[in-house]
Amino acid sequence: MPERLMNVTLITGFLLMGFPDDQVLQRLYAALFSLIYLAALMGNLLIITLTTIDQRLQSPMYFFLKNLSLIDICYISVTVPKSVMNTLTNSHSISFMGCASQVFLVLVFASTEFALLLVMSYDRYAAICCPLHYEAIMNRGSCVQMVTASWFSGGVYGSIHVAGTFSIHFCDSNIVHQFFCDIPSLLTLACPGEQILEYVFIIVSCCFVFVCFTFMVASYVYIVSTVLRIPSSQGRFKTFSTCMPHLTVVTLFFSSGFIAYLGLNSKSPSSLNLFMSVLYSLLPPSLNPVIYSLRNRDVKVALGNFFGEK
Repeated sequence: MPERLMNVTLITGFLLMGFPDDQVLQRLYAALFSLIYLAALMGNLLIITLTTIDQRLQSPMYFFLKNLSLIDICYISVTVPKSVMNTLTNSHSISFMGCASQVFLVLVFASTEFALLLVMSYDRYAAICCPLHYEAIMNRGSCVQMVTASWFSGGVYGSIHVAGTFSIHFCDSNIVHQFFCDIPSLLTLACPGEQILEYVFIIVSCCFVFVCFTFMVASYVYIVSTVLRIPSSQGRFKTFSTCMPHLTVVTLFFSSGFIAYLGLNSKSPSSLNLFMSVLYSLLPPSLNPVIYSLRNRDVKVALGNFFGEK
């Protein structure tokens, strides 16, 4: 026991060392991250603007899309500006509270986005499988309640995990081999046996996510079976095309998160770790507006009208 206590380090801050030591590569990554961040910011702000001012984009689907864009802006803003600033100032430090805040906010926005994607799949199910009752099911009050529940669940999820992660003791090192604070990287710094509580939270969370994902899959099974009963091929394509942006976003969100969190997180810097973290933290927020604008006819029309007026 005394030997274990001697190895415990009182951590007051962390060093984010996700980038290579080469200064040129660090500047290159900072420039690339800045461009991706600006693209995500402009794309999501444009979606929010269009769904607010265009009268044809006032249905529940676009109300959820507006909230998804807001979440994406918040999600990418938690990690990228701090990382770029650290690189430009050649400072890799982040305070203990700053690191805890990053973990909390990343989890809040990621889990809120997951909950909102689940709500959006239910919206598509109601629109296609229950068209006569759609307006009653997805009325304004119900939509607001679903979005509120998504944010609340994200807050609870983030609180549980940040409590589990920062209740552990850290041994020997305060170097996080990542460009932001995330749970897998922090758990590699924990003293032996200290990670059990957080691992329990992760296992329970995975089970809950699996149940929610099952509901999402079930909704699309019903959607596909309903679409296949439409007599004309043009009608089938037109109906199912309303689901394609959501399906693409869900696939991107789940695949990037799955690869990142089930991949091996080593205690030493690696290009693979950096790539996986970029995959789930930068790609979804930056590509979601592109996916919805390219695959959605109403958004493209609103986009054309918006810039036509300008």
